[in-house]
Amino acid sequence: MNNEYIQVIHSLLMKYEHKDDAVKMKKYMRNQFEFFGLRAPQRKELVKFLIKKYGMPPEEHFNEIVYELWELPERDYQSIALELMDRKIKHFKEKDVELLEYLIIHKSWWDTVDWIASKHIGAYFVQYPQNKKDITRKWIGSGNIWLQRTAIIFQLKYKKQTDEELLYSYINQCLGSEEFFIDKAIGWSLREYSKTNPQSVRNFVDKTPLSKLSKREALKVMKKNKCVFLKN
Repeated sequence: MNNEYIQVIHSLLMKYEHKDDAVKMKKYMRNQFEFFGLRAPQRKELVKFLIKKYGMPPEEHFNEIVYELWELPERDYQSIALELMDRKIKHFKEKDVELLEYLIIHKSWWDTVDWIASKHIGAYFVQYPQNKKDITRKWIGSGNIWLQRTAIIFQLKYKKQTDEELLYSYINQCLGSEEFFIDKAIGWSLREYSKTNPQSVRNFVDKTPLSKLSKREALKVMKKNKCVFLKN
């Protein structure tokens, strides 16, 4: 841990450490990661204090610090890295997609991937829309379930700006995957888009051989709202 900024983060994590919660968190995450045991409010408090006292990482070292945080064993380091990324959202550089892709495919699990996809990737393509199709097409065809999941869910917060054709195309390309995280992503993306265009989602669900999980997730909001639809 050569970087002074990361040493400060380590010292703060040690102060917040809660071993009983760390055990529970490790179990919840299927024993894939170690933890210091910080809950989200504590982590946010830590990051707020960190930035207030030490500032954000210097721009010229920002990516280096994120990469190093990603290599450390405790999951709290990756979460803090993403908290710092949150504060950079409005200032992404075009090449930052390389960093984001790295974070998606290393130490991959739903907690970090969904955070990156819905917040960072979603914001990145708003700033650099010219890159959206080429990059996400590469991801959907990559065979990596986490890149595929990202390509399916990065538009979660787009609402009326959702590229419907792109979303449906990517879902169709992933049909029959029998991968839980893909089926769940399909249902999640459709459920969110149904809040904006329920008729379109209903039509898509009716004509598409979705898995039971995807279909159930896709229809949740519409069933709750008892939507009435036009016949195709």
